[in-house]
Amino acid sequence: MPDTSSVRLVTVGATRASTILAMSRSVAILLNPASGKGRSAEYGPRLIDSFARRGVDASLLTGDSAEHAVELARHAVADGVDALIAAGGDGTVNTALQAVAETSTPLGIVSLGTGNDNATLLGLPVKDPEGAVDIACMFRPRTVDVASVVTADGRKQYFLGVLSAGFDSLVTERANQLSWPKGDARYLVAVLAELRTFQPCEFTITVDGEIMQDRGMLAAVGNGVTYGGGMRVCEGAEVDDGLLQVTWLHEASKVDFIRAFPKVFKGTHTDHPRVSQHAGARVRIEAEGQLAYADGDRMGELPIDIEVHPGALQVLTRQGK
Repeated sequence: MPDTSSVRLVTVGATRASTILAMSRSVAILLNPASGKGRSAEYGPRLIDSFARRGVDASLLTGDSAEHAVELARHAVADGVDALIAAGGDGTVNTALQAVAETSTPLGIVSLGTGNDNATLLGLPVKDPEGAVDIACMFRPRTVDVASVVTADGRKQYFLGVLSAGFDSLVTERANQLSWPKGDARYLVAVLAELRTFQPCEFTITVDGEIMQDRGMLAAVGNGVTYGGGMRVCEGAEVDDGLLQVTWLHEASKVDFIRAFPKVFKGTHTDHPRVSQHAGARVRIEAEGQLAYADGDRMGELPIDIEVHPGALQVLTRQGK
């Protein structure tokens, strides 16, 4: 018997065909109400309506903790949604990633956060919800790599963009503990406070079996290029090449560090004599008393083991591939 639905789609034309196809789609939207300095909570009903206007059935997931959110997302994936949509910033993307990495369910991103490095990495709209929904509703998956990190307590987590350990992670940790000031100013206060007390530490970094030791300020491991709202710390990283890019800032004076810091926004810091880069599929970082953050979220204490998983994530982008 012929596939009558296919025949009907051909006869009604491309525009109508897209609508009929979309009507059979369903997505789950993982929303972080705290993203965008608390402004994204209002977007829940709007996003459901935006998908409905494009013929896609959408349900809203809002966990009362990161663990609960991951649980809800995994249930949605197991129930067979056509895509999981992360509506928020990089932290929300990271939460959604825990449910879709190494599965066939694609990830869509509606950027509502402050940094949105992963959306930028994938060429997706930033702070343009309608444009992001348009792209998601095309259901064109692009295959990219994802990385996993196993922390000292044995917990395995995934990340899409950049993982860091050292000075910048301690700044983030300090900023998260501040109740004042609000917004981005917290990070400036945290940077100034951390600079007063931070001391370079002894790093042992192993890349594909090659062991390197030296005192350093920080180490970053990139499946993507940027973190912190556009800092190109892992310049040269590619999200689909099956490799991780390690950027290591070795010991430097605080004055030298402050002078070199602005270069990270252009990616020219890699020319600094105290910066080295290394590429590989497996990375281990050891440093006493240090923490790891990835995609803006706390991963845990070092030592950590990081591994790239080539082609282990489907992401809804403009063109797919």
